[in-house]
Order: sequence, then structure tokens, then C-alpha cells
Amino acid sequence: MTQQLPQIPSTEPELAGVRNFRDVGGLPTADGRQVRYGKLFRSGHLAHATEADAAFLSTLGLHTIFDFRNAADHSLEGADVELPGVRNVNIPLTDPADGAEFWTMVRDGNLDQLRSILSDGKAADRMAASYRSMIKKRTAEHSRVLHALADDSVPALMHCAAGKDRAGLSIAVSLLAVGVERDAIEADYLKSNDPHRRYKIKRGDNSPAAMSPEIMALLSPLFEARADYLANAFTTIEEVWGTTDRYLSEGLKVTDETRERLRERLLTADRRV
Repeated sequence: MTQQLPQIPSTEPELAGVRNFRDVGGLPTADGRQVRYGKLFRSGHLAHATEADAAFLSTLGLHTIFDFRNAADHSLEGADVELPGVRNVNIPLTDPADGAEFWTMVRDGNLDQLRSILSDGKAADRMAASYRSMIKKRTAEHSRVLHALADDSVPALMHCAAGKDRAGLSIAVSLLAVGVERDAIEADYLKSNDPHRRYKIKRGDNSPAAMSPEIMALLSPLFEARADYLANAFTTIEEVWGTTDRYLSEGLKVTDETRERLRERLLTADRRV
């Protein structure tokens, strides 16, 4: 019998040009197992990765990088760096035209304009609505990700622009599929608020007036990970499908056999770490 080595947590580097990178290994499942280290990673985009960042990422043995950005994101930030031997898969989870005017206002609007679109909870409401929409309307995309992970795409890294919303929700769906506890999914999701992970807000005008405390407060709900946002996604699953199992089987067309393959690829074999 082959002796199983203990799971050793990987160190988490602060990459110079990649925000919000982390290994989701160690998260507990309902049956007492854990996500294996070195199998599933998440981050912000890789377009600005330095040579040292790329060298580190190349040590992870990645099979696939899932990029959930759309064409507008690519135009703004650039394409990911290419890592030798790693497959890059672009699966946009938002439409470039959806909210284009809104995000232009976020970058270039003055204080009065930002108040009109963001104040009185409108920013948070928009974010919560986007999570509901991704759950209801992006079933084909999330199905594609889960089937790829089950087939041959592990180790994998998932990212969007900030690594918070589109990547955060895709990670959450992947973790739900293998039975990770919701509290653990939320705790990992909220790590995106750590100061060294947060997306750097960019505006067309970076003058003190354009980056004033009031403007930053108005923008903050758009660039924070909030438990309420993720809760909206979970609530939407229950409202539309009733249970997580039905969401996976009926919404994402993931069979029990596919979920078992996902567990084999992503989880520890037994209840020991």
C-alpha cells in the first residue's frame, strides 16, 4: 500500500504584479475531508505579472488557467502572461456591453455623478444583483468549468480582474460541488478584503479631488467582498433550484459521477489533513 504523505500548506507569496493570489487548500468539507493544497488557486488577473511572478506561478504545476474576464477587461488590462505548458481558457462571465456606461462613470464621473449612481445603497444593490445574475444566467459557463476540473484541468487557477466577484463565485461553485461548508467558502471569499489583496482602484483622473474620501466611500461597495453578496448567490440557488444538489444536477448538468471525480481530484482521500 502506498503511504499517503500529509498535506502541507503551501506558502502564500505576495506577488508584485498579481493581486489576491491564494491556494484554497485546507478548506473543510461536510464529510470531514479537506481541499488538497496545490490543486485549486485563485487570483486577480495575470496581465501585469512580473518575471518573478511568472517564475513562481510556473512552479505550481498548473494545468489550466481559467480567465473569467470579458473583452472590455482584456482591452483595459491586457492579456494574461503565458506560462509554458499551461492551458489558458477564457470563459467570460459578464457581457462587455452590460454596464459599460456604468463602469465608464465609475472611472471618469465627478462627485455628483457618482452620488447619483452609487449612493443610498445603490452600489451594493448592483453588486448583489450581479451575483444573482451570474448564478441564474451563467449555468453553462459554470458547468463547463466543473466538467473541465473533473476531467483533466487540475491543478487550476481561476481569476477575473480583481479575483473577487467572478472568480470568487466560480471558486464558490466549485467548492459547493465537492461539499465544502458554506461558512468556509465565505471565510475564504472575504480574504479578498485583506489590504494586500484588494484591487487597486483606477480612475481616469487620479488627482486628490477625483480620489477624495467621499468618492472612495461611494466606490467602496464595488471593490469589497461582502458576505451579503455571496449570500445572495446562495439564496438564488435555493430560490431557483431548491437545493445545492439540484442546482448542480439540473442547473449545471453535473452528474453524481462527475462530482465524485471532482472529489477525487480536489479533496484529501480521508479525514486526515
